[in-house]
Amino acid sequence: MSVLYSIGLFLALLTYLPRLLRRKGRRGPFGLAERLGRYPESLTIRLREKRPLWLHAVSVGEAMVGGILVSRLRARRSGVPLLVSTVTATGREVARERIPQAEGHIYFPLDFPGPVARALTAVNPRLVLLTEGEIWPNFLEACHLRGVPVLLVNGRVSHRSFRRCQLVKPLYRRVLTRIALFCMQGEGDARRILALGADPERVVVTGNIKYDDEEANDQFPARLAPVARLVDGRPVWVAGSTHRGEEGPILQAFREIRTGVPDSILVIAPRHPERIPEVEMLLREADLPFIRRSALTGGAAELPSVVLVDTMGELSHLYSLATVAFVGGSLVPAGGHNILEPARYRRPILFGPHMDNFAEVAEAFLGEGTPHRVRDAPELAARVLELFRDPAAAHRMGEAAYRVLTRNRGAAERTVTLIERYL
Repeated sequence: MSVLYSIGLFLALLTYLPRLLRRKGRRGPFGLAERLGRYPESLTIRLREKRPLWLHAVSVGEAMVGGILVSRLRARRSGVPLLVSTVTATGREVARERIPQAEGHIYFPLDFPGPVARALTAVNPRLVLLTEGEIWPNFLEACHLRGVPVLLVNGRVSHRSFRRCQLVKPLYRRVLTRIALFCMQGEGDARRILALGADPERVVVTGNIKYDDEEANDQFPARLAPVARLVDGRPVWVAGSTHRGEEGPILQAFREIRTGVPDSILVIAPRHPERIPEVEMLLREADLPFIRRSALTGGAAELPSVVLVDTMGELSHLYSLATVAFVGGSLVPAGGHNILEPARYRRPILFGPHMDNFAEVAEAFLGEGTPHRVRDAPELAARVLELFRDPAAAHRMGEAAYRVLTRNRGAAERTVTLIERYL
């Protein structure tokens, strides 16, 4: 079965290779040597001696979770050496920013026996933490053979992932036996991982670590001062993590909003930076004056209607400027994104009907009556206009969202307590 998995992974990699090469040209080196398990000798010598805790965070969201977890762990165990791996370049950037105390920030090896064996020999970890849904069969098997315990932290299994995993349930059941402990976000995630074959004695619901992010308490970054000056005194709609198929309805809604509130401004942040030119084209077609966030370093020559966010790692702080926040990936079936970021700033939240990846979080907020679920551009325009015109209602929604956030904190501490058993 593992041979079939490796063959399937190889074929998938060949199919995906042209896209990876295009990304290399846009974002810099692909890090092929590291993905083949070959790391700088100066790093590997240091790691082998220290036997680090290896935290794997695939991309931006998981790197943020890792940062929260590491801060809590270091408060208890300051001397624990740490290595952080990611899959994406943007995730690596966020990991460096959020977890600067790590011994190194590397790319995770491709899940083939050779790269995995080289990586584990080079790193020699004492414990591996995989975040959210990172299940890599060859890596887990190699850790098992070397006696390295693996924990899944902030674990989740979306309905879409569950359906896919059921197609290969015999393989998945064996893979899950290689994980020492499953720290799951919610009861639904726990039920799904159990249905896929996890040992009930190894499954515990710890909660969602993202509730524990206290970045909102940090000082507002000086680099965002030009944005703050531009939007000051204007009703601001921040649409974050948008996907293809969402920007059109968002811009349609914004044109209607501008007729009712002419001085309003839209801050739009596409989820994938490579789509910025595509969104620029949509803005031109909609005849909406805009400026790229990266070009906004002083005062704008003309007052734009839209700020197009083409930078990384700033969305969370940009939500603090919002009068109303919309969380993308939800008007189209992309699974939704993190609604906790605007909640930290007590902002009223809107999202679409497709929140499968954050279903339990969304239900917690809907149960409080805090966010509004919208179906399309007309509903989006109506809700934003309603909240622009009724600051008291917007304030109530934002305060209720923050109450949900604070009520659900504590997952990081619970998870660290469990991690300490394996150190």
